[in-house]
Amino acid sequence: MFKVIFACVHNAGRSQMAAAFFNQLAAPEKAVAVSAGTEPGERIHPEVQAVMQEIGIDLSRAKPQKLTQELAKDAQLLITMGCGDKCPYVPGLRKEDWPLLDPKGLPLAEVRAIRDEVKSRVQGLVHDEGMN
Repeated sequence: MFKVIFACVHNAGRSQMAAAFFNQLAAPEKAVAVSAGTEPGERIHPEVQAVMQEIGIDLSRAKPQKLTQELAKDAQLLITMGCGDKCPYVPGLRKEDWPLLDPKGLPLAEVRAIRDEVKSRVQGLVHDEGMN
């Protein structure tokens, strides 16, 4: 089973969207995604919940969680979300960084654009890794 970790600082926006898209698009028998953060927030950003709900993905039960060694132990890939020096690092994992804006507090039109870019990148990843 191929495991991807999508990570950002607060695990309340970009990484949650990416994991949700990945788990929707990838074949469940081939791959799974989790999301986590180095400094998890209290909840998913409301604007992120709203734009994901618009396309039928419910993040109301999703909770930010801390990226731990335990969570990362059986993963093959870590994708960080443009968090710069605060991005997590997990020794031994292949790492990619997707330079995405933090959607927190942005107008819904901008959050939708971030959502659509996240989806496009996840679609590419699923295709490139042969996980569909």
